[in-house]
Amino acid sequence: MHKFASSLLLAMPLLACLPAACAQSTPPVPLVAAAPAKIAPPDPALKAAFDAAARGGLDDVALAGFRSQPLAGWLEYAALRGQFDTLPVARGNAFLVLRKGEPVAVPFRNDWLAALARRNEWPAFLANWDEAIEDAALRCLRLQALMAMNRSDAQWTADAQAIWRSSGSSLPAQCDAPFALLAAQGGLTDALRWERVDLAAAAAQTGVMRSIARGFPAPADAAQAGLYAAYLDAPSDDVAAWPNTARSRLVASTALAKLAKADPDRAEALLPGVAKALSFGEAENGRVLYQIALWTVALYLPDSARRLANVPASAYDDSLHEWRVRDALSRSDWAAALAAIRRMPDAQRNDSRWLYFAARTSELTGDAAGAKALYAQAARKPDFHGFLAADRLGQPYALCPWQPATSPAAKQAIARDANIVRALQLFQLDRKGWATREWNAALARFSDEQRRLAVEVAQDNGWFDRAVFGLVNVGGKRYPDEQRLYRLRFPLHHDATLRREAARNTLDPAWVAAEIRAESVFDPNARSGADARGLMQVVPATGAAIAAKIGQPWSGADTLFDADANIAIGTAYLRQLMDRYGGRPYQVIAGYNAGPTPLNRWMSQRPAMDPDFWIETISYKETREYVARVLSFSTVYDWRLNGDALRVTDRMQGLTNGPRKAFACPVEAPAAAAPPAPPATPTRRRR
Repeated sequence: MHKFASSLLLAMPLLACLPAACAQSTPPVPLVAAAPAKIAPPDPALKAAFDAAARGGLDDVALAGFRSQPLAGWLEYAALRGQFDTLPVARGNAFLVLRKGEPVAVPFRNDWLAALARRNEWPAFLANWDEAIEDAALRCLRLQALMAMNRSDAQWTADAQAIWRSSGSSLPAQCDAPFALLAAQGGLTDALRWERVDLAAAAAQTGVMRSIARGFPAPADAAQAGLYAAYLDAPSDDVAAWPNTARSRLVASTALAKLAKADPDRAEALLPGVAKALSFGEAENGRVLYQIALWTVALYLPDSARRLANVPASAYDDSLHEWRVRDALSRSDWAAALAAIRRMPDAQRNDSRWLYFAARTSELTGDAAGAKALYAQAARKPDFHGFLAADRLGQPYALCPWQPATSPAAKQAIARDANIVRALQLFQLDRKGWATREWNAALARFSDEQRRLAVEVAQDNGWFDRAVFGLVNVGGKRYPDEQRLYRLRFPLHHDATLRREAARNTLDPAWVAAEIRAESVFDPNARSGADARGLMQVVPATGAAIAAKIGQPWSGADTLFDADANIAIGTAYLRQLMDRYGGRPYQVIAGYNAGPTPLNRWMSQRPAMDPDFWIETISYKETREYVARVLSFSTVYDWRLNGDALRVTDRMQGLTNGPRKAFACPVEAPAAAAPPAPPATPTRRRR
């Protein structure tokens, strides 16, 4: 057992590597941050004040006592929004003037506008309108305001029509009155009605289609739209009387594609007759055949290979290419899996996942030299499949840490930024939605260097998930070099408890850290929609049962928000799963994410399959990626803690005494050739 480093910010040298894999010796990169930049914590009385505001018990005298606090604006918003239905217009308007440009003004304005509409204060509503508002309900309330002011002019009509055609899903009730006036004025033409029927049909929103159908002036149009909606709910072969139009083909193909998700056999049986009656083209056939094949293979039903082959090339996307590989892997048809990888687009084939499986299947079909070249290319990536490839080659894991030089003064300046201070204080008060608004406002102004420093400041103050949402991919813009900020992207906290409970349950502490990183990013107050709570996202029923078993004090579900208790319960649960499932972490990780029922099904379907193939053929995308992510994170945390790592090939099988691996930065070299694409094939004859 390797001991933990005395400091979690230990400087890790990049160790020597094989000449074929690495550059000449890379200087060590110390993972040492600038001194922590702590913000002033929120006033202890603020939590009670926010609670009082939520109950309507915070008056102006109490508010005045917090006027100099950074969170004064948010506290006033919390206090006033319960009074919006009676609040004097001048008071609400004054808040928006005082807080102009601050993030708190956005939710205040939205709530204030809704209240002004309820009060029929239409002049005030329009005076406070902001064209940046995208919320459909508020935009429809603006149309109501203009109606009340007798300003339903040509621009009003254009705005109403734009909202009408904006979505095939149900629009808010606030839009009913404007749409009624639009229809009365002749602005809701039959063409516009059909345009939205098409949108709703493509989204399979049959309730919306029926609502639109009731508004058609012509009974024939109303009947046809209603017929389309009924068909989407219950497809059949009874389409001979339908008009042979693009709309009919859209509805019928969408309905059969929807049916295929639940009953691919029934969809396949209906397709030929419907396709013939409505003159389906490749697009319509492809839409249905895609879903028939996808759900057949995703459920590992018989006849998957034939159905995958029936999908026209034009309908294939990255997802179906992947499922074609998984289908072949599940049948141990290595040649078919390799052929499916070779059919992928170049960018997809060059992903480390598919390079690795191309190598594995090449090896299993007798091409050892080709496999070695592909393993070498995959091993350049610091991820799960890159680590697996490095194990196959017996070479170090690829890792090129980057720690930019940090100016202490610049970091302290970020810690004093008003948005950052408010964001961190709100986070500490567990008001994460508001905290994120302040954070985003700061990042919108920051340079890349300031943004990275902000992430560091957030971690100094316990907000660790900013490394997930503030690095690498921010606002749709990618910063690939920031993948190398391992100290920030893989934080460590509550380390003493983590080490103690891992040892108590005979678990690898790097695995426990990886589970926490994957589940909550070290937020002890995290809570999911399924009511999983705390660092390791334990649901209360499981928490209570495990606590009773191990003698952990339990005072109700909120016990799971205590970091020490959560780690004790979570690690004991992992140990329980390890004992139940034969000590195979890769299956335990799958069960931790998906639950016992899917895990038992997957284990029974492929009981003797190699772990790497078993993981890749998990039918749930979330769980498949979760297992790979946790195993990859475990390797990085092992490096953070020890400077080297247990081989991931051993780790996923629960072998803890195997050789340990060094890490090194690969040399920049021309990429090895990806598995070649197949030759062009003749166009399929339409059936």
